[in-house]
Amino acid sequence: MKLIVGFLTYNEASAKYLADFLPSLCASLKFLAKNDYRILTFDNSPADNNHNRLAIEFFNREHGDLVEYLGVNENLGFSRAYNLLINKAHQLKAEYFLIINPDTILETNTTEELIRALDKEPELAAVSPKILRWDFAANTKTKTIDSAGLVLKTGLRFKDLGQGQADSLQFEKVKIIGPSGAAGLFRLSALEKIKENGQYFDERFFMYKEDCDLAYRLSRAKLSAKLVSSAVIYHDRTAASSGSGLWRTLFDRQKKSKQIRSWSFLNQHLLFVKHFKTQNTVNKIIIVLRVVSMFLFSLILEQFLLKTYRQLRLYSQVLTNVK
Repeated sequence: MKLIVGFLTYNEASAKYLADFLPSLCASLKFLAKNDYRILTFDNSPADNNHNRLAIEFFNREHGDLVEYLGVNENLGFSRAYNLLINKAHQLKAEYFLIINPDTILETNTTEELIRALDKEPELAAVSPKILRWDFAANTKTKTIDSAGLVLKTGLRFKDLGQGQADSLQFEKVKIIGPSGAAGLFRLSALEKIKENGQYFDERFFMYKEDCDLAYRLSRAKLSAKLVSSAVIYHDRTAASSGSGLWRTLFDRQKKSKQIRSWSFLNQHLLFVKHFKTQNTVNKIIIVLRVVSMFLFSLILEQFLLKTYRQLRLYSQVLTNVK
C-alpha cells in the first residue's frame, strides 16, 4: 500500500472543521487508486461526545466508507493516538504515512506533490507542505505562513519556519529538520529507524512539542527532511503567533489557555531533560540559562506553571544533568 492518512479528532474542536476538511482531503487523494491508500481517524473524544463520529458516519454514507473510525472513548493525547495509527500503517505495509490536522484544507494537488517528492528523493525521511493560514470564521485563505517546517536553533529551540510572515520564496532555501505536527508526510521505514521503546512519538509528550522531539530524532539520525512549497495546505491555528519580539510573544501567550501553556512549558522541559547530554557546551549553557529564565518567568508572571515542576520535578532533573 502506498499511503496511510491519519488524523485525530477531539470533541467540537475538530468536528466543526470536518465538512471542509474531509472533501478537500479526499479530493487530494483522487490521483491514487482506491487500494493504494486508506484514511484512518482516531477520536480522542469521551464516550458522551459523538460529534466527530456522527460527522464521519454522515460523510461515509455520502462518499462510500472512505474513512475508518477508531477510538477508545477517552483522550489518549496526540502522541499515543498517533502511535496507534502509525502501528496500523506499519501492519498494512504502507510506504508513507501522512499526518494531518482536521482543522486544515488541502489543495487538490497537495498529497500528490508530497508523495512525488519522497518518490523522487529516496534519501528523504519526511517532507513538509507549505502551510498557510486559514481564517475559518471568515472562510478566508491567506498568504501568511503558518509553518514551512521546523527549524532548530541553538539551545534546543524549535521554530515553525516563516510563521506569521508573508509567503516568500526565501523559505525554500532554509533547511528544516522535519514537518510541523499540523501536516507532514513521512517515510514509514524512516520512522521505524528512530523508534524509542517501541514508540514513534514519545508518549511522555501528551500534547505539544512532540513534533519537535520527533523531528530532532530524525535529524540526529541524519535522516533529512525538506519543504515542498508546491504542496499547499491552509490551517486554522488557534491563537497563532502574530509576530516576533518580547511584547508580541507575551501578548500571544495570553490568547492561549492555561492548559495549552502548561503543556507547552512542561514539554519544553522534557526536551531539555531528554536531549541535554547530547548537546555541545554552548548549547548546554544556553539551555541552563533558558531553564533559569523560564523558572523566573513562571515565578513572576504565570505561577500556575510552577505545578509542572512539582509534577515531574523537571527543574531538578535538568540541574542534575548539568552537574
